[in-house]
Amino acid sequence: DEHWMVYGSAWDGIYSLKLNPATGLSLTDGDKGKRIANRGFTAGKYNGNIEGADLIYNSALNKYYLFIAYDWLESKYNVRVMKGDKPDGPFYDFNGADANANVDHGPMIIAPYKFSGHSGWQGVAHSTTFNDGAGQYFIAHQGRPGADKYYMNLHVRKLFWTADGWPVASPERYAWEKDSLISQNDVVGEWEQIVLGYNVVPGYSVEQSSPDFQNSVPLTIAANGTLNGNGANTWTYTAPWLQLSWANGFTDKVFVQKGRDWENKKNTFIFSGLNNQGTAVWGKKK
Repeated sequence: DEHWMVYGSAWDGIYSLKLNPATGLSLTDGDKGKRIANRGFTAGKYNGNIEGADLIYNSALNKYYLFIAYDWLESKYNVRVMKGDKPDGPFYDFNGADANANVDHGPMIIAPYKFSGHSGWQGVAHSTTFNDGAGQYFIAHQGRPGADKYYMNLHVRKLFWTADGWPVASPERYAWEKDSLISQNDVVGEWEQIVLGYNVVPGYSVEQSSPDFQNSVPLTIAANGTLNGNGANTWTYTAPWLQLSWANGFTDKVFVQKGRDWENKKNTFIFSGLNNQGTAVWGKKK
């Protein structure tokens, strides 16, 4: 077996290092490995807020996935993911850019968020990913309530996989909910939707000072196939995948599942996926 370690943060990116299985040390003395991910310069300033790397291999997809924490835990601390064919890369983002390129990479699959009825969660990164041995993947990370950013909880969420092999995280923490297909009748109704959208803003164009919670907005999925009462916005559903097609050109492809409404202490339905620009989209039925 080969043993690998991914590590690094702050001012020199993320590295992958091959280890000696017998000693747990570098296979070659003095070798620090190969840099596999970076952020680089935006607005003339180096953005070193990159850390907490975690590497998994998904045997069903035959891909390695590199999860990384971006930004500061008291500001926009979030989880990004890239994929590759080998444990030492190269890894690529949603747009096909090498993870070593001096840009911010996506998709961003978890970020500070706020559903109604709660102060929200920030500090939601520095993750680890694992599976239950039966094919279900989970992601665990810290979470700090918006009401008190110094109080830390452990969050565990299900991961789902898009048709083109990207992991997306449940918008709500795991509550031992059963896996089952959701009927079209259950999809119809009033939802809260969150678009994890600030990954389009250059990392250091403005110095970060707050978590910039991504807030939920109302979403009406009508039985007549429209969204929010606008006939130009439409939806289709082939369980478990829901497609939301918006008049502005965005298309959201999201996975629908049972979930726990932690803010209102009841069971509900949730969705998670990516739009055609690689931005994560979350939903929770009201």
